Amino acid sequence: MLEITPATVIQVVFLAREGAPAEAELRDFIAGLNEDEKAQLTALAWVGRGAFEPEEFDEAVATAMAEATTPTEDYLMGMPHLAENLEAGLDALGVDVAAEEEDLL
Repeated sequence: MLEITPATVIQVVFLAREGAPAEAELRDFIAGLNEDEKAQLTALAWVGRGAFEPEEFDEAVATAMAEATTPTEDYLMGMPHLAENLEAGLDALGVDVAAEEEDLL
């Protein structure tokens, strides 16, 4: 199931919300993740936007790995509503997003 830590995902959410001022930091943060984390981050965004159901998370991860043709940071940063999609994906997988966000503040 979920191997990327919720705290890592929430860090991406925070940086994505900051917009242009944090763009370079967000790009570097995502680029610094390992391949499994990048695939899981992408899969979470897909679950959050409804492309996959929560019970299809493992399939979404496999798809993210198989279909990765551009750098993950480019793909995700081009996704409208990235922060909201990631939060919705975590929520769909049963993660208490508000508690995770509070822990990082």
